[in-house]
Amino acid sequence: MKNFPGRRVAAFCLSALLAAHAIAGPAPIPLLQHKDGRYALVVDGKPFTVLGVQAHNSSNYPAALGQVWAAVRDVNANTLEIPVAWEQLEPVEGKFDFSFVDALVAQARQNKVRLVLLWFGTWKNTGPQYTPEWVKFDNQRFPRMIGKDGKGIYCLSPFGEQTLKADTRAFTALMAHLKKIDSVQRTVIMVQVENEVGTYGTVRDFSPSAEAAFRQQVPAAVLARKKPPAPGAANGTWQEVYGPYADEYFHAYAVASYIETVARSGRAVYDLPMYVNNALRDPLEPMAPWKSNFASGGPTYDVIDIYKAAAPHIDIAAPDIYSPESDKVGATLERFQRQDNALFVPEMGNAAGYARYVYQILGRGAIGVAPFGIDYADYSNYPLGSKLKDKAMAEPFGKIYAAFRPMAHHWAQWSLDGRTFGIAEGDDRKPQSILAGDWKITAKFREWQFGHANKDDLPPGTESPNGGAALAQVGDDEFIVIGQNIRLNFEHSAGKPSMYARVEEGHFDAGGKWVMERNWNGDQTDWGINLTARPTVMKIRMGTYVQ
Repeated sequence: MKNFPGRRVAAFCLSALLAAHAIAGPAPIPLLQHKDGRYALVVDGKPFTVLGVQAHNSSNYPAALGQVWAAVRDVNANTLEIPVAWEQLEPVEGKFDFSFVDALVAQARQNKVRLVLLWFGTWKNTGPQYTPEWVKFDNQRFPRMIGKDGKGIYCLSPFGEQTLKADTRAFTALMAHLKKIDSVQRTVIMVQVENEVGTYGTVRDFSPSAEAAFRQQVPAAVLARKKPPAPGAANGTWQEVYGPYADEYFHAYAVASYIETVARSGRAVYDLPMYVNNALRDPLEPMAPWKSNFASGGPTYDVIDIYKAAAPHIDIAAPDIYSPESDKVGATLERFQRQDNALFVPEMGNAAGYARYVYQILGRGAIGVAPFGIDYADYSNYPLGSKLKDKAMAEPFGKIYAAFRPMAHHWAQWSLDGRTFGIAEGDDRKPQSILAGDWKITAKFREWQFGHANKDDLPPGTESPNGGAALAQVGDDEFIVIGQNIRLNFEHSAGKPSMYARVEEGHFDAGGKWVMERNWNGDQTDWGINLTARPTVMKIRMGTYVQ
């Protein structure tokens, strides 16, 4: 057997993992729980909030992990998302090297962190760069797509039978290995299949096999879920049913069907939750046929129905958020959070301005969130993310996660029960209101803790939008609140006279128990609940009275 790099480390790690199996009983396998259109990722039998980070693309090697774990600790994350590349798993066809996976799982356990593995297989950001060399340079066996002009393009074809067979075999081998080393402790809690699929520059594959498929009838499963945006035939070919949208929708179906084959085979071996991520189309742009403005064929919000029809073994279509504008973030979350699709944000910019969206995302009921590029490799993906590459980059997220993490299980359950709400300061800096049962909560920004600010005298540290809050209604009149740089005012929605019964500042301990540190009153509540740049956790109980 070829002596792949890291095999001795892998052998040691694997022995330690198998020894652990002999001691402990198996934990329940992670799963996605659905309740009345809301979702929870269940880990160790309990709802789990992914307070995640994603490492850089090239940090998926044992020698690079030290810089990753340092950042994971600084950001107080409970989950690391990290690639496992086909090229490193199967550098020689038919010979698999699991040394990185073994080292990764062992070190994750040492750091008490869960893992989400990102399978960089046939497609990574639409391209084949993470396929093994024996795939990427053999286009006879592993064909690339053909453009409308008849010329080959960069992207591997979803109609490549040998490509699909080889990817499926490698992914299934990975899942089988995870079952072997992790079916007791369940360190790996979810898997992403491929990465930001689709194609730029061409709407679909125009190869002979693709053209033949395009002329076929639209499958009944697609017709049942995806209605044409423009009037078309009730059934028929893709062109007959979907008209100007036919090319994009056909491509989405072809890519999703390919992914389904990979995911189905992997889950047959080890049934972990699986998702696909998406490089977004503009959520505010009026709906129109593809015009080279996004990656056609990817799981954009307008084709989620097609992915649900074609890929039932994929649980979630998830948005990668790299547009910092607050209106686009809000619209994206709304479009991806559906009765049939859990909200999960597996990638988000790591610039400081994105940190406030953690409150909005988790408050909306997401199963988790993960800023991208949280490791200390000497690399920055600015302008998509931060210019910083050190602790200063991690700090805006770390202080929020530090407050959330002790109550992460509670939060996931509250979210599943539909009792959570989220606010992020908008780019317009205007007040926002939410209704929670009998209570109206109004958020304002750029206020001093006492009195009102004016445009010539604003609190320091509020030059850019960075305020936010997440609220859980834990009783009819009681709320857990976590937030920063925000003023919250509570009033009865029906206008009944009301006041604070108790306003406790505190935290949840390691066992998830509430610990009061002090009770706010007087100056601290006369001007509302004013939270500063330090994320603060509050337990607020309201009451009404008769005048």
